[in-house]
Amino acid sequence: MPKRKGKSNRNGKRVRADREQTSVEAIPLDQAVATLKKFKATKFDQSVDIALYLGIDTKQSEQGIRGSLALPHGVGKSKRVIAFCAVDKVADCKAAGALEAGGEELVKKIEDGWMEFDVAVAEPTMMRIISKLGRVLGPKGLMPSPKSGTVNANVAQAVKEYAAGKVEFKNDKQGNVHASIGRLSFSADQIRDNAQAFIDQIQKMKPTTTKGQYLKRVCLSGTMTPSVTVAV
Repeated sequence: MPKRKGKSNRNGKRVRADREQTSVEAIPLDQAVATLKKFKATKFDQSVDIALYLGIDTKQSEQGIRGSLALPHGVGKSKRVIAFCAVDKVADCKAAGALEAGGEELVKKIEDGWMEFDVAVAEPTMMRIISKLGRVLGPKGLMPSPKSGTVNANVAQAVKEYAAGKVEFKNDKQGNVHASIGRLSFSADQIRDNAQAFIDQIQKMKPTTTKGQYLKRVCLSGTMTPSVTVAV
């Protein structure tokens, strides 16, 4: 039976053509970004993703890598942010881009089933009030946490950064850290700046107890492109 022609075949040809432009060797960041920009365009604006393989022992809690970062050029996608804050901060948080802001009344709204948001930030003094939401927000990764940067005394600033697409990251069980750092429609310079900022941040977070090589491999890719290995 002859193979059916269709989207899968077209996609396969595109991927094979893209792979022909990649190198098996690690290349400088500028060249890696240039390679991404040369890949055949798709009908949608692909995200640019970065993946770092770290030489950490994920079984040791003190070697865990977790945090957040406001990239120089954002990520090209806004997020729906809510803020748990005192009454006198509500107006500032909403002006900064918060979808909803408040204390007990916002907690009650979420307890009643409202979950139309992507990020929740909070003032440190509000953690006692929102602790009851742990079972609701925790499993979804939405519970504010000092480690992720979503608990911040300057809650309005936190709202502004996350609404603009501040990146949160956390290593997986294999020691990999993945994040979206922009869109392929960004200029090469913007992608490079964002990638370098993310790499620099991860390097600064190297645990003191880590042995051997810390930053083992860095790769860039688009949503539907092959990965390109970056020399670091």
